[in-house]
Parts: sequence; C-alpha cells; structure tokens
Amino acid sequence: MISYLLHIKIEISSHFPQGALRGFVISDWQGVDKTTYPEHANYPDSLLKAINAGIDMVMVPYNHTEFSSILVSHLKNNLIPMSRIDDAVRRILRIKFTMGLFENPMADYSRADKLGSQVHRDLAREAVRKSLVLLKNGENADSPILPLPKETSKILVAGKHANNLGLQCGGWTITWQGLESKNLTAGTTILNAISNVVHPSTELVYSENPDPEFVKAENFSYAIVVVGEPPYSETAGDNQNLTIPEPGLSMMKNVCGSVKCVVVLISGRPLVVQPYLSSIDALVAAWLPGSEGQGVADVLFGEYGFSGKLPRTWFKTVDQLPMNVGDEHYDPLFPFGFGLTTKGIKG
Repeated sequence: MISYLLHIKIEISSHFPQGALRGFVISDWQGVDKTTYPEHANYPDSLLKAINAGIDMVMVPYNHTEFSSILVSHLKNNLIPMSRIDDAVRRILRIKFTMGLFENPMADYSRADKLGSQVHRDLAREAVRKSLVLLKNGENADSPILPLPKETSKILVAGKHANNLGLQCGGWTITWQGLESKNLTAGTTILNAISNVVHPSTELVYSENPDPEFVKAENFSYAIVVVGEPPYSETAGDNQNLTIPEPGLSMMKNVCGSVKCVVVLISGRPLVVQPYLSSIDALVAAWLPGSEGQGVADVLFGEYGFSGKLPRTWFKTVDQLPMNVGDEHYDPLFPFGFGLTTKGIKG
C-alpha cells in the first residue's frame, strides 16, 4: 500500500512539476479502501497516505460520515496540512468554474433525443467493422474463405452469442456487469445482421448448440459459429485459464469438424484458441461489437474489407503470460499489430 501511494506521488510530481497540473486527481470507487488487504483494514492510515500523496477527490460510495470524521481528525492532529486541503479544493473548484457548473449546475437535455439516433448507430457500425481483426482466412492466401457468398443454398448460424445483444455488449452496459439478455437494449444481433444481407433465396438456419449429427445431415454450404465470453467487468472477469467457455469449444469442434466454418469470437480479450485453430477455416476477433451487429456482417460478406489490427499480443497458452513485444522469448500465436485484410465492395 505504501509503495502504491508513493508511486502515485512520484507520478504526479514527475508528470506535472511545480503545480503544472490544472486538473485534479480522483481515486477509483473505494480505491483508498483497497490499498490494504483485507480492504478497509486500516482506513485512517490509508486515507492519510492517499491525501498526502496527492489525491484530491476520494470516491466514497457508502460511508461519507466516516470519511469526513477521519479527515477532520487528521487535520486537527496536523497529520494532513490545511494547505493540502486548500490545494485540493482549489483544483476541484477551478474545474467546476471552468465548466460553468455554478451558473448551470444541471445537464443540458436539449439534445438528449439525439442519443441513439441513426447517425450515432451508423458511426457505431463503422467502428465495429473497422475494429474486427481477421486472424485466419483459409489455409493460405490462395484459398481464402472470406468474404462469404450471400447467395448459396443453406447457411448455419450457431451459438447463443449470435442472437443475444447482452453478450454482444459485455460489461458496463445498462448495468455494471452487463446482462446476458436478448432485450438488453435496442440494436441488431449478429444473426439479424446476417439475415439482413443474405440473398432471399438462401436458407438461413439458426441453432444455439447444434448436434453434430444434425450438422452432418443438413448439407450446409458453410457455417458461422459465434462463441465467446459472458458479460463481465473488472475483477468479476478474472480468469486463470482464458479458455472459450462451454458450450463454445464443443460447438466449434462439432460444427467445424463437419462443414466449412467461420468462427466469430466475442470477447473482451484474447482467449486460448489452440489446439482448435487448425480445424477452423476462418477466425475473426470481434471483441465486443455492442449494439450494432450489422458491422460484423458488413465485413463477413464483403461489403467492406477487414482492416483491423491486434491492439495486443495474442498468446498461445496462458503459461506465456505476461507477454509483450520485445520480450526475449516472444513467441505469440498472433503478434501485436497482426491482422489479415480483405477487399470490400464499398471500401
């Protein structure tokens, strides 16, 4: 805890020498409590070190009276100088005055009806298609799978992530941890997006978790398998193995072992895809595309080309972590900045 707060003090002073910082420093939600383990074990000491390290505003969601009484006690006992409080208050008030909060303390709702407008959704859709990363596209450049044909006899779309907006959006959507809900918000699922673009003569079959015998018997032209993680935020998403949750793995094996398949991975981070990669014809890291699933279909079917690049290294196994560019034994599955490209009709 001491080293953590010392780091804060060093960072503030090194980046903003001699009071150059014109903003203010705010803690995370119960961040001061969590500088000890168990958290809140010695809150008076934690608060003392946090304020003296340079934190100007403390997020205290539940017990502000405790915070106030301890802070006042530290002031009376000269453990925190009044000049430190004056400095913090000055910084906070400066920002409030700059923002005009004393003249207009309430938010301006005059354009609230524009939120979620078609212009906003079009921009979000563009962001989706530009952020998707194509990790595999056939066995080699001479035999690509993508873009997929819109006009064919029968397509299988598999996986609950294909038809669930809550899973597409992930955490910090409507609620803190997000919700696995088809009706979480307004938007377009990946399944609906595919349905919107395929030719009217193409039969589209959806199954949340298809039986392998069904896949073999139906003579599908190809399959789009959409798998991924449940919604999570912060430590609720901590995971020691980083594998694709079931039934995703089993479904990938069942479907991709029987028909040409594209796997679309919905996740907030790289996940282990070995040893399944060899059985997958094409692999797309779609991250968390949010409400605008049409952006996924835009690139799968070639309206636009894939252009996204990995913002971080994609590891082979969790035993390699942490892994960063420049490491002596840097041996990723896909390196930082990797991303295959395709050409699209519109761009």
